[in-house]
Amino acid sequence: MSDQVRQFTVGADDDDIRLDRWFKRHLPEIGFATISRWARTGQIRVDGKRADPADRLAAGQVLRVPPGSLAPTTGKAPRTRKPLSAEDRALAESMVLLETPTALVLNKPPGLATQGGSGTFKHVDGLLDAYAGEDQPRPRLVHRLDKDTSGVLLIARTPGSAATFSKRFAGRTAKKVYWALVAGVPEPAEGLIDLPLAKQPGSGGEKMMVDKSEHGQPSKSRYRVIDRAGNRAAWVELQPLTGRTHQLRVHMAAIGHPIIGDGKYGGLDAFLSGSISRKLHLHARRLVIDAPGGGTIDVTAPLPEHMTASLSGLGFEESEGAPPPKPPKPDRKVVAKAQAKAHAKQYRKERRGERRGRGATPARGKPAPKGKR
Repeated sequence: MSDQVRQFTVGADDDDIRLDRWFKRHLPEIGFATISRWARTGQIRVDGKRADPADRLAAGQVLRVPPGSLAPTTGKAPRTRKPLSAEDRALAESMVLLETPTALVLNKPPGLATQGGSGTFKHVDGLLDAYAGEDQPRPRLVHRLDKDTSGVLLIARTPGSAATFSKRFAGRTAKKVYWALVAGVPEPAEGLIDLPLAKQPGSGGEKMMVDKSEHGQPSKSRYRVIDRAGNRAAWVELQPLTGRTHQLRVHMAAIGHPIIGDGKYGGLDAFLSGSISRKLHLHARRLVIDAPGGGTIDVTAPLPEHMTASLSGLGFEESEGAPPPKPPKPDRKVVAKAQAKAHAKQYRKERRGERRGRGATPARGKPAPKGKR
């Protein structure tokens, strides 16, 4: 324990964090009751001023911590990490789509859980040490994909970016686009599914159902048919507008078009005969999210092998799934030039009218002959 007053400069990663959260992040051994007492008695100071646990800090501010605390954890202190095998590290490396100072974007393969659980020992969370050096904080999960769903999974590299990304997902400002193959063809070809969901009783929380009673949580999903294989199957684009467990899977099954391979919600109707794989055909294709400090992360994940094979087997061309191109933004110089040209043309037209008006006689409205004006 320290018997001296200490001062710490708030880092960029802690910008806009609450004072009590700073302590939880850097001095977890100090309880909230102690923090409140220190604040109440004026022993905690921010830039020399008294502070409240709920106050938000700004990068560069100096925090005064009274005696009785340990040095803050900065991420540079040695820590014990679970040893990873060469196979684990190779898997971790193979999943990386994008690296930035604040994020890692992975392409999670189907069959790999996001987190551990009963009987689940291999998962993304267990591989995160592969992405951190000895002097770096351990990356953190900020959202999840089902075990059998593949595709884009964003990992925060620092505690501060984890908080920011979590707010983006919670506030539904992140755009998530999924591709799926479904049984049959939804009609109409585009639509909004607005069906509340709740945990199915007796399922241990592992299965959801449509519940229109007061217990159902609002759940909305958009769908768009990209292509169809007769009446047998359709390739659809899905966008979850809320974030319920298994939302897309339950919604598609509820409208009579379960995702292929989803026996949990579609039963036998979710499987096609022939060479179409029995794996789940749901892929987090694209993620668009604002990055901390500005800019946008926009990442697209390649399809897993079984979905590529199924698209081909059903006669679909992957290139057809690209969103329609946005019209190019007009060049400001070109627009300004066109506006100036149009203005000049209108001005000349008006001037011609003025000249005709000045030269016309009141009786006939024709210009007077030269020399007789």
